[in-house]
Amino acid sequence: MRLLLLPFLLLFPTLLSAQDARPVQCRFLSFGDSKAPPSVVSASGKGAEINCPLSSSQISQKITCFAVGNKISFLSSADKKPLATATIPAEVGTALLVFIRVPEGPEAIAPAWKILVIDDTAKNFPDGGAFIANFCSQDIRFTIGEHKGMLHSGGFHGYAKPEQVDTFNMAPVVFEIQQADKWRIANESALRFLSGMRYLIFAYVDPASGRPRINTYQDLPPPAPPAK
Repeated sequence: MRLLLLPFLLLFPTLLSAQDARPVQCRFLSFGDSKAPPSVVSASGKGAEINCPLSSSQISQKITCFAVGNKISFLSSADKKPLATATIPAEVGTALLVFIRVPEGPEAIAPAWKILVIDDTAKNFPDGGAFIANFCSQDIRFTIGEHKGMLHSGGFHGYAKPEQVDTFNMAPVVFEIQQADKWRIANESALRFLSGMRYLIFAYVDPASGRPRINTYQDLPPPAPPAK
């Protein structure tokens, strides 16, 4: 009897993992590395590899990945070594995963990566608006049309479409970074805000120059689910 049970007991963890695998609609972006972003794979609910394209210039299309225990593990396509893990809250079914390069130190041979998980809904990433994340070690403050805000290091927030725009739907966008006891302008521009599109804006410090920079990505929101 024990011999008959042994194969089932060995197979049980695999069956349990497959049953617990939760599909998550993911889109991908790579940020903070001057080199070409890595190619990564994740495991499907049946253990097959899922290719997940990383681009530093545009957000990918939706790809279905599978979370086990609310986590999605990603491996390097080249050597299948662990690269990063995304923690997906149980209530999140659609996510934007931003792979962020994090140098381990001056002697590091290869960079480490962490993943910023954004619930890809209008609450965080509003249609016609902007989602802002601060990767600087200092505080930032900003003006987007009539919206004014401040974010500590590691903070992020979504802002609705500005109502105060000109005849071309343009609104002023100004970012400042706190240096010592002064605020210094890091970027000053104007962006066009239209329904059917949105912006992802990152504040960070360029590792080459040491200067604060602003990266802006334009995105089209995913289509709304069909009405039930």
